[in-house]
Amino acid sequence: MSVPKLKLNNGLKIPVFGLGTWKSKPGEVEQAVKDAIDLGYRHIDCAYVYGNEKEVGNALKAKLDEGVVKRDDLWITSKLWNTYHSPALVEKAIRQTLADLQLTYLDLYLIHWPLGYQEGGENFPFDANNKIIFSDVDYVNTWKGMEEVCKKGLTKSIGVSNFNKKQIERVLAVATIKPAMNQVECHPYLNQRKLIDFCRSKDISVTGYSPLGSPDRPWAKPEDPQLLEDPKLKELAQKYGKTPAQILLRYQVERGVITIPKSVTKSRIQQNFEIFDFHLAPEDIKYLDTFDCNGRMCPMTAGLGHPHHPFEHDEF
Repeated sequence: MSVPKLKLNNGLKIPVFGLGTWKSKPGEVEQAVKDAIDLGYRHIDCAYVYGNEKEVGNALKAKLDEGVVKRDDLWITSKLWNTYHSPALVEKAIRQTLADLQLTYLDLYLIHWPLGYQEGGENFPFDANNKIIFSDVDYVNTWKGMEEVCKKGLTKSIGVSNFNKKQIERVLAVATIKPAMNQVECHPYLNQRKLIDFCRSKDISVTGYSPLGSPDRPWAKPEDPQLLEDPKLKELAQKYGKTPAQILLRYQVERGVITIPKSVTKSRIQQNFEIFDFHLAPEDIKYLDTFDCNGRMCPMTAGLGHPHHPFEHDEF
């Protein structure tokens, strides 16, 4: 099955559907990526901080060596972690990711979060009070480092992740290469309509992560609402003869939002992919929009108090 593609502002085309790898454990993710490629996935979303890029790289190498895919067939995204925000560190970080993924270039490299952490040590540098130690590097300076690695051909496109409207405006004010993407949490409980409309007005595409509401997020509490268990969603799934997950994924694709569900289970990876044989009626997309309750599942509490925290200082 061939997945539709969206054209980015630099003319490159990204598959609207891919495999997410956040929370995919080493020991599971290699097989998951192999299975996904065998099933027809061509877009894999990675990040340095996920701690599994070496395993993802083993899977990519295996499928390239087998001739199942060519490098040009694949779209590989990764992300610059918060401890590498100094412009001089960006190249070091992307080269590490490329070495782990066993690739010579990325298709898309994103600043993972607008807030920087203390550099030169752990991914999560804690002080004696168990608080993250921040750096004062401004992400607009980080963007200059991103532009340099793009000019060197280490990545074909660059963008941001978890940036709000004002933060994108600040990047656009200094950019010589415009961000191609903003990757943000997106599902009916947090439909991001205003941010998506803003990004589109600036010709920036949007990828939605946690499209199923991230039920396996490590900080979930038993009393938290479960999007996949929402009776209104289940009713809609019944109407279409699809699973609740398939409705959620189709919802994003219909809205032109690139979606990257994570799974390590082959049957689920396949099921998630089976969303291109039906359409949601416009009134059902509007109905799903009404589920919005600002229900953010990934609030980045570790970064609260940082001057660049994206969810503390702006409406969207």
